[in-house]
Amino acid sequence: MNLSPALEKVYTKERLSAREAQARAEWIAWGPIVFQASRLMLKFGILDLLRDSDKGMTISEVAEQTGLSVYAVKVLMEASLCIGTVIVNKETERFELAKTGWFLINDPATRVNIDFNHDVNYEGWFHLEEALREGKPAGLKHFGPWPTIYEGLSQLPEQVQKSWFGFDHFYSDSSFQQALEVVFAQKPRTLLDVGGNTGRWALQCVGYDQQVQVTVMDLPQQVEMMREQTAGKPGAERIDAYGTDLLNRSNPFPTDKHYDAIWMSQFLDCFGEDEIQSILERAAAIMDADSRVYIMETLWDRQRFEPAAFCLTMTSLYFTALANGNSKMYNTDDMVRIIRQAGLEVEVIHDNLGQGHSILVCKKL
Repeated sequence: MNLSPALEKVYTKERLSAREAQARAEWIAWGPIVFQASRLMLKFGILDLLRDSDKGMTISEVAEQTGLSVYAVKVLMEASLCIGTVIVNKETERFELAKTGWFLINDPATRVNIDFNHDVNYEGWFHLEEALREGKPAGLKHFGPWPTIYEGLSQLPEQVQKSWFGFDHFYSDSSFQQALEVVFAQKPRTLLDVGGNTGRWALQCVGYDQQVQVTVMDLPQQVEMMREQTAGKPGAERIDAYGTDLLNRSNPFPTDKHYDAIWMSQFLDCFGEDEIQSILERAAAIMDADSRVYIMETLWDRQRFEPAAFCLTMTSLYFTALANGNSKMYNTDDMVRIIRQAGLEVEVIHDNLGQGHSILVCKKL
């Protein structure tokens, strides 16, 4: 495995003392309540109150401001003191915001991740063992009977949808401008957006280039959602749709026109390796020597910073327990191998786009 320099530094040797390792083990043991206590410190506004207070606050003052009981505030505050999101001034015995608490409030990625994990994943992860043993998203059943989460997206509870799309869009949207520059450097006139979801990328494309024609390819129910989301938007008349289930290996890519560019953003990580190979083989079948496939993924081994790799490898377990049971956030070696097995080769890789994305530009072998 070819890790980025930053990841190689921390992932290839033991870096904790015995005491630090023991403390980390306890963090793991109590991880679920660390998460919930910290989430509620945000939800109840306690961290915001501490941030806005010049001299810190007592437990009684926080209780008065939030409407919570002194008991409720005390157990949360004492837990947060040990978690490290607050500190106590030993002279005044008033609580103040710690640096970690500041990041919980202000880091947009952290807020998106908290909502995603609570609303979408938390209950489902109770069934992770079952999912790992069966290769099916066993944690999805408390939402509905669908074989994967994608068939049920339009039927999920409103708050769950909000957190799911918030997570998905946060990580993809941050890369759009740089991605547009990569794709449209080749001036494609036709673009096939595979797994186009709600059409956000398609709208970006028709806004960026006034000539391009985009076809969004996704599940039929997602195509309907895309039509609703793009209706009346500038350039929507240049967005077509092609509804199909790509898990059915007999379903081909569209052949109604030649596609200069085939775009797959945060799409292939939704499938297992053999499914990815099948999808790419069908893409290769409609390509010629001038066509290119653009695969944008957050490859965890190419991340510049350890927290990004941590978030991505944890996200793999969302795919296991809730999404489909057999996909993950891939590393470069695995993705390149699958691409080649499908009859394509990687021409160039563009790194460090947005929130740690890479674009693999592929041509037909």
